[in-house]
Amino acid sequence: MAWSGEEPLKSEQVAESVNTNPVVIRRMLKELAEAGLVVSQTGSLGGSRLASDPAKTTLLDVYQALECGGVFSLHRQPPSRDCPVGVNIETVLGDVLRKVDSAVEQVLEKITIDDVVQRLKPCGGAVTSKAVERNGRKKHYDEKELALPALRAGAKSRRARAFRTA
Repeated sequence: MAWSGEEPLKSEQVAESVNTNPVVIRRMLKELAEAGLVVSQTGSLGGSRLASDPAKTTLLDVYQALECGGVFSLHRQPPSRDCPVGVNIETVLGDVLRKVDSAVEQVLEKITIDDVVQRLKPCGGAVTSKAVERNGRKKHYDEKELALPALRAGAKSRRARAFRTA
């Protein structure tokens, strides 16, 4: 939305950009609107846009509007009180989780939406793009964008390898 400026974006446009269902985007936009971060307008010329200056809105603002539980959470079911580990694990891990959440929040509060937009803008170097056809329309993507699934797959395989060796 910061990329598009004052032009409101429809949930379908945002959903296509991040490859998800528009319903998911509409739910998120509702939460962002309740936090005062976006404004939405219905109708054929409607859509959503940022409610304030992207240079003043931090990623922490967005994170707090959308996330309710923190980076990690404990299991919903309480552990056994008869187990020597289970009886204390929530206390021990609770402290760790608070430190993790605090560290994440400290990083997010230093980055604005405008910072992210500036990082997205081309750096002036030669950009190699490829056309990918989807639904009969061609879209152009930077090769770095196309490499993201490989990066994600690499992270998944590293996690799988870690579980196999554990």
